[in-house]
Amino acid sequence: MPENDILLDVRGLKMHFPIEEGLVFKRVVGHIRAVDGVDFEIRRGETLGLVGESGCGKSTTARTIAQLYKPTAGQMLFAGRDLCCLKRGELLEARMHLQMIFQDPYASLNPRLTVGSIIAEPLEIYTHRGVLKLKRTEIRKRVEELLERVGLSRYFVNRFPHEFSGGQKQRIGIARALALNPRLVLADEPVSALDVSIQAQILNLLRDLQEEFALTYLFIAHDLAVIRHISNRVAVMYLGVIVEIADSAILYQEPLHPYTRALLSAVPIPDPQVERARKRIILEGDVPSPDRERHGCYFYERCAQRMEVCRLNVPRLTEVKPNHRAACFLYFKP
Repeated sequence: MPENDILLDVRGLKMHFPIEEGLVFKRVVGHIRAVDGVDFEIRRGETLGLVGESGCGKSTTARTIAQLYKPTAGQMLFAGRDLCCLKRGELLEARMHLQMIFQDPYASLNPRLTVGSIIAEPLEIYTHRGVLKLKRTEIRKRVEELLERVGLSRYFVNRFPHEFSGGQKQRIGIARALALNPRLVLADEPVSALDVSIQAQILNLLRDLQEEFALTYLFIAHDLAVIRHISNRVAVMYLGVIVEIADSAILYQEPLHPYTRALLSAVPIPDPQVERARKRIILEGDVPSPDRERHGCYFYERCAQRMEVCRLNVPRLTEVKPNHRAACFLYFKP
């Protein structure tokens, strides 16, 4: 794809958390390899869905891209600039165009601030630093416009987060993320804590906002139905690595990696006859501990199609078909 079509290019991203022993003289005895070498790119204007079971490193990936965690290794080229190498002032400027919607709307809003203060905070910070030149009346007007755009009344500006439902709180979080007119929004399971009916409303709102403001999304979820509904492309994550990535329609129709097939076989089908007729793929064993370095396929212990080559070599994410990459030795030799 053309270089200028890529908004975010992640290369070899690793995020390892140290395991420490001792109460006074602490020493590092190992690492939790939450993200262990991730490669993907996000095109301008698209939604890349990142899916996988709990604990596979999806949220850590988003938080590392947002520089809430300092990565252990790798590059994150955002609009051609490596976020890992930016100085504090440069990173602050880059974050104007890179915002995040957090998973838990109950924990992501400061209970001591009014809704107006929560949404206005990024505008005030960048005005104070001289990046923006906004008056108080302009900030107030911008906050009211954002509230109405996400489906809330402008008269809610003086209310506190505890006065809102879960869906309304998530709308406030979305308004805060849009305050600085970002280009890329990292949506970390934004609907997982909401009722199903509210989920649909938030998903439709996100799609409308994407069209209106030309947004690009990294959308994280463990619900494959949600990912299929909103994503242009889908990346499947397992134990800190990407095992498959393809266009949404292609991946759901013709999954290549054994892990992806197992995930899709567990998705409920509304037709009872089809649901009874299909065969589910049951994965044996538990997810291996992420605290050790792996010299073979990350999915080796649970794969029914494993080979000797899988035990001794780590498969790289390779293009098997046009725009369809998989990390599996079933399709290429090491």
